Amino acid sequence: MRNIKKKTKEDLSDIEIVNLLKEDIDMYAVLIERYEKQLMVYIRRILFVSVEDAEDILQEIFIKVYRNMNSYNPKYKFSSWIYRIAHNEAVSYLRSKKRKQLSKNVSSVEDDIFDKIPSDIDIEGEYIKKDSIKTVAQALKNLDSKYREVLILRFFEEKEYNEISEILHIPSGTVASLINRGKEKLKILMEKDGRNI
Repeated sequence: MRNIKKKTKEDLSDIEIVNLLKEDIDMYAVLIERYEKQLMVYIRRILFVSVEDAEDILQEIFIKVYRNMNSYNPKYKFSSWIYRIAHNEAVSYLRSKKRKQLSKNVSSVEDDIFDKIPSDIDIEGEYIKKDSIKTVAQALKNLDSKYREVLILRFFEEKEYNEISEILHIPSGTVASLINRGKEKLKILMEKDGRNI
């Protein structure tokens, strides 16, 4: 008889957790634990909000995830589905606050959400140094949201083009175009600030 090792909660795939959730409500805590930190950082990166505001938004995200679990289609990645809900909540937050533009001042609150610049964001073959993190954060903050979100999803959240397409409900070709234009616009903003990247 084979000795089959029972999987721990950490070893379970998202799909396995979703399936187990139908029988065991405690599995919902596993989903929260798995996604709360990365979604918290994602929210703060795209909205530049305080931890308290991000926690409120995060709570709404997990309420919607729970309520809509039956509508999840397993042919898509679960992470894309949950990021889509996070994206929608971010849009709702901006609408509810009637915020046309984010605050222009980068404060130390962003230090922990832009603590490192991924090497993939290497624009035009040059690298971004550690001391330019605030400059990058400021440039991202000033970037139009359609460019900011695709750049954050691609380079900070490390999502593939097809995942970004699923999250934002736009074609992959549009994702590629937005990323290319966004990188150019980010470069221009960085140059205006006196830092060439």
